[in-house]
Amino acid sequence: MAGPVSAKAFHQKRLAGWPAEAPEHMAVTIHPTAIVERGAELADGVEVGPFCTVSARAQLGQGVRLVSHVSVAGSTMIGERTVVYPFAALGHPPQDTKYKGEHTKLIVGVDNLIREGAVLHIGTVQGRGQTVVGDRCMLMNGCHVGHDGIVGNGVIFSTHAVTGGMAVIEDSVIIGGNAAIHQLGRVGFGAFIGGCAPVVGDVIPYGMVGNDGNLNGLNIVGLKRRGASRETIHILRGVYRDLFQGEGYFEDRLEAVDRHHGALPEVARIVAFVRGGDKRPLCNPRSA
Repeated sequence: MAGPVSAKAFHQKRLAGWPAEAPEHMAVTIHPTAIVERGAELADGVEVGPFCTVSARAQLGQGVRLVSHVSVAGSTMIGERTVVYPFAALGHPPQDTKYKGEHTKLIVGVDNLIREGAVLHIGTVQGRGQTVVGDRCMLMNGCHVGHDGIVGNGVIFSTHAVTGGMAVIEDSVIIGGNAAIHQLGRVGFGAFIGGCAPVVGDVIPYGMVGNDGNLNGLNIVGLKRRGASRETIHILRGVYRDLFQGEGYFEDRLEAVDRHHGALPEVARIVAFVRGGDKRPLCNPRSA
């Protein structure tokens, strides 16, 4: 990756009479109506479209494109080739009454697509100190990633999907439109969240949450798309029944699942996820 180009250097050249579009060897384009504060770092190939604003502490990686009317505030780092659409707001203060102006961060990975009106806030010193979005995610219009959240790789937030503060969304999760993930909540690898679902508990890896917010089985379609064998899917269905429909204490059932099937990576992932939770209860099937 080529080194970043200082916005200060660009402004100095521009004041000397250069056109709004940077010369070819800089490969940076800033529209005349955009405001890029001195101190911002723009790598080669960055495009800052009409009426965008970029803060002095922002870092835009190679090939980042701000289409128009995008606001990049605070200490925000955007990875290579990420495209941000109009009226998205990245790096503004968190919606947390404890925040008092501390210098925290927003980190966005590479090859992301951030659509119109999406909002991604910086972290808090009481939390993780940064909000992180991984690589190859699609955040559709009007979605929100709360402060100190962690979003993994290959995640899809459908229209108006939202997460509360400190939420963790693991890799390859799909969140349906208007669904809401509770603060401190976790959604495990490969899970699917139905539209408008109120998700108040942790969702196990490969879980399928219905529109009512209850666990409705496993994301079989997602498992098949990732190449899971019929045998693996059969075992996972049995694990699901043992955990959520078996008899006795849940802790004992979890131990039995680990003992009998823990060598299977998918089962090990579920067991580790369940054992790693201490903030929210598990998302469970609807009671009969």
